[in-house]
Amino acid sequence: MEAIIKQKNLSSFYEMDELDIMERANEFTQFLAQMHEDKHLNYKRISFNGSANTRIVWDAHTKSKKEMIYLASNDYLNLTNHPKVIDAGIEAIKKYGAGAGSVPLLGGSTDLHKKLEDKIAAFKGCESAILYTSGYGSNASSIMSMLGEKDIAIVDMLAHASLIDGCKNTNMKFFKHNDPESLDTVLSLVKDKFRTKIVIIDGVYSMDGDIAQLDVLLDIAHQHGAYLMIDEAHATGVIGDNGRGTPEYFNLSGKVDIVCGTFSKAIGCVGGFVASNKELINLLNYYSRGNMFSTAMTPQSIGSIIAALDVIENEPERRNKLWRNITYFRNSLEELGFNIGNSQTAIFPIIIGDDFITSEICRELHEMNIYVNPVLYPAVSKRLARIRMSLMAEHTKDQLNIVLDALETLGKKYNILKEQETGNNIFSIPTY
Repeated sequence: MEAIIKQKNLSSFYEMDELDIMERANEFTQFLAQMHEDKHLNYKRISFNGSANTRIVWDAHTKSKKEMIYLASNDYLNLTNHPKVIDAGIEAIKKYGAGAGSVPLLGGSTDLHKKLEDKIAAFKGCESAILYTSGYGSNASSIMSMLGEKDIAIVDMLAHASLIDGCKNTNMKFFKHNDPESLDTVLSLVKDKFRTKIVIIDGVYSMDGDIAQLDVLLDIAHQHGAYLMIDEAHATGVIGDNGRGTPEYFNLSGKVDIVCGTFSKAIGCVGGFVASNKELINLLNYYSRGNMFSTAMTPQSIGSIIAALDVIENEPERRNKLWRNITYFRNSLEELGFNIGNSQTAIFPIIIGDDFITSEICRELHEMNIYVNPVLYPAVSKRLARIRMSLMAEHTKDQLNIVLDALETLGKKYNILKEQETGNNIFSIPTY
């Protein structure tokens, strides 16, 4: 049994057709136990402090607490612990209570919710916006309410899972990642066959850290009579002159048909939104089940998000510090010879292409008090297994150097360093 378990991966337990769900759960639990024994189970580590550049973590192997350099957070601007963001949440909970008490359409909408809807719409250059309790909900639910059996979604093959899941009730075709020619080909193939066509992309891709070619993709979509929907989860607060995301980065604010995203990354809170023209938002308010049948966002979240958006607009030095870290870390990784793909933002994949080696390196980094995440098959293809790291504004240069030294040592040990070609990115790295 142990040999069989070692040969499995995280996808194997969906393929056991002969076993019912409880039997599969039992097999999976044995698999997790083997991963723990191998010290490869570096998931769901329990921490004793919030999102910061260092984290106090319970080490399940040594049965003790340890302080680690934390490179697994999407809190790019360190706003989860910003005093203004915290204070605004406290004031909101004092005034409005711990919860909204009802769904938005019936009794859960307050003046605070309306203020955030107006603020995020303006921030994204749109007429109107709708709120959701999660970014996943905003993406999946809005797509399900917009597209049916007579429609089609044309989706970047590396788009976020929430976007793909939203397409389950409609037709769907993929185009090659960030490839305008492939999009043009797919749109030509579906010409005049569907009622509504929506091209769906990420602004910044969560596993690769690259930026969508929004200007070209939007133009192609409109040439073919399609709308374009962009998920701004990892772009909001990070790119654009004022941190307003991918449309601002390409000088296209107000020209993208549908802008969606989450408040859980650089904004440092939780929840999601869709921004568009007022007519579409009116429709979503009455037809988007994820909004209609979920209690409205908590007042604390709303208050903190409004304050976080103010900080993004009024404290550009945070974004500037983040970009100094990004530029330094990226240049250093390239000089060492790591394969980081086409990373352009705060997300850094070290592409290794072997699940076992990736897990071993993550095990050693954990023992060196460096907190990173392994991304294995089926989250990515087997040849693209990687370590995923993300930077924050408050990472110090000393901390980054500690990480780089450790990576260099392990890169040599596992023979994963190689000469890297530079200057081959589609875009240059933004500077702020």
